[in-house]
Amino acid sequence: MAKLKPIMKRPSLARKKSASAPEDFGTIGEPLNHSHPFYFGFVAASGAVIAITLLRAFASASQVFVLILIALFLATGLNPAVEAIRSKGVSRVTAVGIIFVGVISFVIFFAWVVVPPVVSQGAQLINNLPSLLQDLKSNATINRLNDQFGLIDTLQAKLREFTSDGTLLISTFGGVIGVGKSVISGTFSALTILVLTLYFITSLPQAIALGVRLAPASRRDRVAKLTNAIIGRIGSFVGAQIFIAFMAAIFVFVLGMILGLPSPVAIAMVVLVCALIPLIGHFLGCGIVTIIALTVSIPVGVIAFITYVVYVQIENYVVTPRIMKRTLEVPGAVTIIAALIGSSLLGLIGGLLAVPVAAAIILILDEVVYPRADNS
Repeated sequence: MAKLKPIMKRPSLARKKSASAPEDFGTIGEPLNHSHPFYFGFVAASGAVIAITLLRAFASASQVFVLILIALFLATGLNPAVEAIRSKGVSRVTAVGIIFVGVISFVIFFAWVVVPPVVSQGAQLINNLPSLLQDLKSNATINRLNDQFGLIDTLQAKLREFTSDGTLLISTFGGVIGVGKSVISGTFSALTILVLTLYFITSLPQAIALGVRLAPASRRDRVAKLTNAIIGRIGSFVGAQIFIAFMAAIFVFVLGMILGLPSPVAIAMVVLVCALIPLIGHFLGCGIVTIIALTVSIPVGVIAFITYVVYVQIENYVVTPRIMKRTLEVPGAVTIIAALIGSSLLGLIGGLLAVPVAAAIILILDEVVYPRADNS
């Protein structure tokens, strides 16, 4: 029987690469003449084409960019919490896992506490709507306004029309379809943000190191420290926002207990989530609290509305600027002006990013611009 020849192992690709000499790409040519008209025209035309292309790409995929910005903001905001857990001696992956388990647990608890009362209160509001409109007409001031503008009569006529000829069923069916589409779209966006945030927060140190390498070697240490300081301030902003949202939730819970509102814990949880949304968060919270309070009685609804509006004014112009000044070292006036400018430029995203961006600009001015001006 013939002997089989031993199979010779081929050297691996890695060994071949390490053994071979580095590929020669030729010598570096002379630098371009920056003063030549052709160079200036080429650079200007290239910049214009790139700018137009980026603007069109951003316009066509703005929703994707918004999701990426939110995920990146959340990742940098949650990074201080991850670093705090890492200081206990655990790996970064484990720390990220602990944070996300906590977030998912909060979402499950929120759904368990909030959804059943919302369904029951919604059904109760629909059943009590005719009597609620009649009670509004019994108020002398509202009845006088109704005589002038006919608002209550119009609402009652629409309600009778919907319930008499089946229009309510059609509109409700269309509303259910619209709500279903919104729920599916919102769920998809939330899952996308969750996955992107998980990816960004896990690879944040590598991304920072890659970005720092773009700076000259003599300044990388300073750039790294400034970058970490900016990320720390964003984390402080997120922590401050969560603290302010908890304050609003506690206020609404106490208000609900005093006024005898149904399910005050569920209402407080809804306000907690709404308060995290910039600009329109408190509008949503105030509307929800007022509608639920109106199911108790009209005076209770009016009291809840006025009390909530007063609290929001105190929070926006007294509490929030002081907290931001203490955590971010941003003056109160700068906080309000930055939020107004950011919201006018980019809407919700601008309102969300305005204050941490202002904090980053102030940090760069203090550490880079002002020292250079003083030494010049």
